Amino acid sequence: MKGPSTTGWLSLDDDSLTACVGCGLCLPHCPTFRLSGDERMSPRGRIVLMRAAQTGGVDCDDEWYDAMETCMQCRGCEAACPAGVPFGELISGTRSAMSAVRRAPVHLRVGLWALTQHRLLLFGSRILAVLQRLRVIPRVGFLPRRLPLVGSRLSYRADGDVILFTGCVMDVWQPEVHDACQYVIEVTGSTVARSGPTAGCCGALHEHAGLHGTARRLAKQVVQALKGNEPVLVDSAGCGAALKAYGDLLGTPEARTFSDRVRDVHEWLEERMESLPSLPDGDRPGVIVQDPCHLRHVQGAHMSLRKVLSQYVDVVELNDDGLCCGAGGSYSLLQPELATAARDRKVDLITKASGLSGAELVVSANPGCSMHLAAVGLDVLHPMQVLAEVLEAGIDPEGVRDGQ
Repeated sequence: MKGPSTTGWLSLDDDSLTACVGCGLCLPHCPTFRLSGDERMSPRGRIVLMRAAQTGGVDCDDEWYDAMETCMQCRGCEAACPAGVPFGELISGTRSAMSAVRRAPVHLRVGLWALTQHRLLLFGSRILAVLQRLRVIPRVGFLPRRLPLVGSRLSYRADGDVILFTGCVMDVWQPEVHDACQYVIEVTGSTVARSGPTAGCCGALHEHAGLHGTARRLAKQVVQALKGNEPVLVDSAGCGAALKAYGDLLGTPEARTFSDRVRDVHEWLEERMESLPSLPDGDRPGVIVQDPCHLRHVQGAHMSLRKVLSQYVDVVELNDDGLCCGAGGSYSLLQPELATAARDRKVDLITKASGLSGAELVVSANPGCSMHLAAVGLDVLHPMQVLAEVLEAGIDPEGVRDGQ
């Protein structure tokens, strides 16, 4: 299938396109290039193809589309780029242009629509949870191994010192993470209100799919629902990155003010370490940290996670420079072979780190990453769940499960 080849079809910023000098320092940080060795599946190669499409110098055939569609949008290349090429903006703009001429697969469109229908998502998930327990449906890779039958176990407040953004997928599939997060925040003496279904989905997956119109609509809904001055705390790396980008996405003073209020929960806790209780001396469990791309490469909040977590446990690092695990939002559904290969590499590194350290529990601050890794049998928790277990165990580090 051939697409448009007219000049300026992509409508990308020319200065951003020409900022790449082709040095190749991004290549070791690109998961698809590392897996394939194909220059077209590298940031440098993709930018060359974008330039060609922008100037009308190439027909956008299936190979061109494949190069763009296989990008995990991890943005690891941005952190490594000495020229500061905004690759995230380039691939986002490219995906948006593509969506106008090449419709997304039906299952993706249905799934993204379902994320905006909170009651339907909740009802459908409860039905699936029952069917899982009756063992009448097969194991589905993108679903949690055991969907919850009930939601949050904590009471809701109408207002609070902070607002915990609950979103869509985590609110329905991982409510225990929000509960743990709320518990830890309350230990600092702060009260917590939840954004709830009124704010709804952040639109991150829609933005990644190039559905910018839907992403902007959802962003406006969130900004409208969460007016005020309270910090908006986020425990999902992908959601946090999206909310912090609302100022650029919508371009309004109101959206920029909102984005300035958004903090990853680990960033917020790092600033309040003195409010967290100390542990007595004793053995400390080890946990293996897997960095979600949008926490490390986009938000740069991965060190805050480590500072907070290391107050209670021994942090075990992976020797991978934060390479993507292959989840990539909906990537594992659309590109299963590459997603599986990326996960296999990550699992191999986790296995090696576990063998050297004795740690078996993995922590990851993003639902897509945690479900993608848990699908192969790894014991994966959110960092806030680990902290909550420490505190609920009476500030006894031996009360935290270490996967053994």
